[in-house]
Amino acid sequence: MGLGGCIVLIAVGAILTFATDWHMEGVNLDLVGVILMIAGLIGTTTFSSIYRRRRVVVPPTTPVVDDDPHRHHHHRGGYSDGYGV
Repeated sequence: MGLGGCIVLIAVGAILTFATDWHMEGVNLDLVGVILMIAGLIGTTTFSSIYRRRRVVVPPTTPVVDDDPHRHHHHRGGYSDGYGV
């Protein structure tokens, strides 16, 4: 069950507990709503802790330093060729 399913469980449980006034024989809908909300909360915390462990942290790239003394960089100032290169 994903995060969306857990949120749906919490919402349905809250609706059953706080927003309905139904009475079914042999079933306490308030208790069912509380159980659904608790299951949704447990699922949300479990999902977030698993997601936090699976997250891959990419190390920052190290800058490449060109130490080749034979390579010369000639810089021409301005736009001498008309294309800015």
